[in-house]
Amino acid sequence: MTETDLRIGIVGFGLRAGLWRYLEQPGAGSRVSIVCDLSERGRADAAAKLPAAQVTAELTELIDSGVDAAVVLVPDFAHAAVVIPLLEAGIPVFCEKPLDISLPAADAILETAYRTGTRLYVGHNMRHMPVVRQMREVIESGRIGEVKAIWCRHFVGNGGDYYFKDWHAERAKVNSLLLQKGAHDIDVIHWLAGGFTRSVSAIGALSVYGEVTSRRDNTDRRMGDWFSVNNWPPTAQTDLNPVIDVEDISMMQMVLDNGVLASYQQCMFTPDYWRNYTVIGTAGRIENYGDGPGEQIKVWTSRHTHSLPEPDEVIEIAGDDDAGHGGADPGLIAEFLRFAVSGGLTDTNPVAAREAVAAGVLAAESLRSDGGARQVPALPRELLDYFNAGQPRREVLAG
Repeated sequence: MTETDLRIGIVGFGLRAGLWRYLEQPGAGSRVSIVCDLSERGRADAAAKLPAAQVTAELTELIDSGVDAAVVLVPDFAHAAVVIPLLEAGIPVFCEKPLDISLPAADAILETAYRTGTRLYVGHNMRHMPVVRQMREVIESGRIGEVKAIWCRHFVGNGGDYYFKDWHAERAKVNSLLLQKGAHDIDVIHWLAGGFTRSVSAIGALSVYGEVTSRRDNTDRRMGDWFSVNNWPPTAQTDLNPVIDVEDISMMQMVLDNGVLASYQQCMFTPDYWRNYTVIGTAGRIENYGDGPGEQIKVWTSRHTHSLPEPDEVIEIAGDDDAGHGGADPGLIAEFLRFAVSGGLTDTNPVAAREAVAAGVLAAESLRSDGGARQVPALPRELLDYFNAGQPRREVLAG
């Protein structure tokens, strides 16, 4: 491969299909040559938006088409089933987060990438969000000392429309929203803390949406067809998914391998929609007020004797509201394209993606049983070394 005119295949042309714009924008050095989607609507949308691309319902057709790399945007529960054949075929893969909905499936993806030597990239786009990168810069500067604790509160004001009207509401297809939605924040906590969860416990409940009686099979629609800010309050929601068995409020606690303590709280029926990170170090703390361009990160590095003190430093959050996730999506795709061609270290990491899945899966197991601590199993040393070295070229193992 060269860095010009990369032929990219997209598998799954649904909610995240808008990433195609960054694959085809001027200077990207790539073009979408084929799209694979099982649904007629997905194929029709692909044909309309990418008229020069081949469109198919067969994964084997995409694999045989000679693509240089593939972007996998299928629902979470289908990740391993799609990613593993692509890796086996030697096609570098972008896999949308979370890596999968079970720990065995996530580990199988990593093991396949290691055995085949095929490059694997996981789309944890929040590592490219300005708010996260700017907070990490403050931490790495040493201004708040050594990180000891991280708290994250996620107010998911659009929860009813985003997660309770389609397959996201079903355990069989997402495991839990602590995993599906929370994988973002668990990964950010790990990145800011510089470690991975080794012990996790959680509590949670289906507190609101389970009581809503208005139900509908929405497989003939997409989020854009039903989303409305007028769907309020949450108890007045309509046309929820026929099956709802995931929690709409969850709280988890984590002990990381470097001793950092962390917590994550997620609520799917708040009136506001944003996430708040607090990072406490040995010499100060930081906290974001809003998570989009123009909002603020506040830094306290001196002692105060009164409540609600003014911060010692205020940082305006950078980014672009017109680019996906505040500018994260273009950076994500640019990093993947560079990695697919040249390899090397990236800001996202398959091991980190697996660790986010592990923490989310075991937190769900904890909250659905006794709320007790669950221990996260470690990956084999050879996999850790391989992915942490940037997936270097080597003699591949026999399949």
